[in-house]
Amino acid sequence: MSSCVIRKEDQPACLPWEMASFESSPHGLKQSESAALRLPTIDDISAIQEPARQEGYASGHSEGHAAGMATGLAEGRELAAVEAARLSCLAESFTAELDRADETISQQILDLTLDLARAVVKSALAIRPELILPIVREAVRYLPSLQQPALLYLNPGDVELVQTRMGNELTKMGWQLTEDPDLEPGSCRAETPDTQIDSSLSTRWHRLTAALGKDSNWLAD
Repeated sequence: MSSCVIRKEDQPACLPWEMASFESSPHGLKQSESAALRLPTIDDISAIQEPARQEGYASGHSEGHAAGMATGLAEGRELAAVEAARLSCLAESFTAELDRADETISQQILDLTLDLARAVVKSALAIRPELILPIVREAVRYLPSLQQPALLYLNPGDVELVQTRMGNELTKMGWQLTEDPDLEPGSCRAETPDTQIDSSLSTRWHRLTAALGKDSNWLAD
């Protein structure tokens, strides 16, 4: 039976066993490794949460701003289209009113011009009664071939003037001067058995105003 006693000189070199301290790191970790695995504090968590919150806010704000811009742009375009249509209607109405105003003003100017012309002609005939002469010549010119009797009617105040200035010429053409108190000074009427030329001032005035699209009375004040 072998001995279980180990001689001192046969014992290997070894250190005596001591109970490990409870302050030492478990599983034999060093102090630096324990520090590396330190749990985060509230400040650490806050430091992480705040940038994340700001980033989320910025992202949400950007997306909301983009969506708001798109909605606002669409609404703005719709409002602009409505406003443009309204302004177009106003412009058309304004143009129509302006055209009507121009027409009204043009008619008023024409009326005024005719009133002035009528007043000037009446005054001119009163001042220069010899203006009847070209009127008489124009009237008899339309009847170169006459049938008797050929009568030339004049206002009594014009007969003497026409007889003095054109008597011989009219007699040679076969015209006979005749007074008509219903004719105004400056008027004449040429008549043959089958023709009549009305060169009264009222008739000539009516032809003139009718050509201008007006119905103006020569006898109007």
